[in-house]
Amino acid sequence: MMRASLDDYELDEDDYALLADDYELVEHAAVAPRPVLAIVGRPNVGKSTLVNRIVGKRVAVVQDTPGVTRDRVYYDAQWADRDFTVVDTGGWEIDVTGIDRSVAVQSEIAIENADAVLLVVDATVGVTDADEHIVDLIRRSGKPVVLAANKVDSPQQEADAAYLWALGLGEPFPVSALHGRGSGDLLDQAMRILPRQSQVNYERPGEGPRRVALVGRPNVGKSSLLNMLAGQNRVVVDDLAGTTRDPVDELIELDGQAWTFVDTAGIRRRVHLQRGADYYASLRTQRAIDSAELALVLIDASVEITDQDLKVMQSVIDAGRAMVLICNKWDLVDEERRRYLDREIERELVQMPWVERINISAKTGWHTNRLTRAMEKALESWDKRIATGQLNSTLGELISAHPHPVRGGRQPRILFATQVSVQPPRFVLFTTGHLDHGYRRFIERRLREQYDFTGSPVEIAVRARERRKR
Repeated sequence: MMRASLDDYELDEDDYALLADDYELVEHAAVAPRPVLAIVGRPNVGKSTLVNRIVGKRVAVVQDTPGVTRDRVYYDAQWADRDFTVVDTGGWEIDVTGIDRSVAVQSEIAIENADAVLLVVDATVGVTDADEHIVDLIRRSGKPVVLAANKVDSPQQEADAAYLWALGLGEPFPVSALHGRGSGDLLDQAMRILPRQSQVNYERPGEGPRRVALVGRPNVGKSSLLNMLAGQNRVVVDDLAGTTRDPVDELIELDGQAWTFVDTAGIRRRVHLQRGADYYASLRTQRAIDSAELALVLIDASVEITDQDLKVMQSVIDAGRAMVLICNKWDLVDEERRRYLDREIERELVQMPWVERINISAKTGWHTNRLTRAMEKALESWDKRIATGQLNSTLGELISAHPHPVRGGRQPRILFATQVSVQPPRFVLFTTGHLDHGYRRFIERRLREQYDFTGSPVEIAVRARERRKR
């Protein structure tokens, strides 16, 4: 009856398209695992620049200063009609400590978890002690290897590459990662040593498992949580804020279900004032949120909630992603701090009562087993579709009990409502006039009470339409 009443009002082509829309979610078939090529070398030899060249776009953070890349970062690539995965790594150094040692360990793990290795050496510097130690690591792994003599920007410099025969890895391929010179011959050789099907990589569904981004301001424990869930030191963890720079993907099985977790760089204040690696890391974090389905927003429960924490949550809502709030570092929270935190959340998150909160300690693993249920609940809400008849029945009862206030002598009415999409749920209300924002929030609150959209933003759009002239 409500749908029939719309025929008395002026509708345009977009309106009719919305009313006729019928969509469904598509299941994707599994595909074979891609072979993995690890890019390794000492700091500042051009590994990330070469990764960008191989992938065909700027995916890895590049800066003239050494040590920009710290974690193992995986990217999909293609060459000669073959799909493969390329792994960017941090620089490997001899006898280092602290964060530099953690970076070196990630490079060693990358070698072990690869089907083949591409060793990058700076041809303008020649063979160093660090290069020779990396060669020993590769030989012990037994992995096939191709040698790239980088920074050979002209034919006159090719003689520098000849000295790299001394490494005993076979022919060095002179390349310029910056300009692309010689990269085709290098990739042709890489394809010869890469197997057709990976012996180390996971089998990946066509669109991958549900993607979950770990986001928050710097030093709230995002990398620690990923390592805890993965059961290994997957990413570098250090007390230094801003350790993570590139988004790091990891396929993890929790309670029998596969998830792709994405560790991201901490979102800092005033992104537009940042420079170099931190600036590009912030951009990649936002891109990681946009490509995820669910965001786990981590805050440090041991300190007061900051404006930056709220801005991170708002960025997730603006991207339309499902969300779970993770109060981390619970092992540092005493009884007094718990009372203050409850009050802060009640006050600061008054506009986000639908966000579920989980208290955990990524360091000890306390309550991390509660994450799966909260993630599944949020994604169930994010995917939810309400039948049009059921939706209009609910709104009809709501309008009868609580009609819109009279404004300027007129009382706008809701003629018809339809859900136009999921992920997140979006509703369009056809009305006889503008609805107050307060009344829209009232409708959203009632829809949440009726259908339970815990963990998911809900978007409500209003289309005011005039009655047809007779």
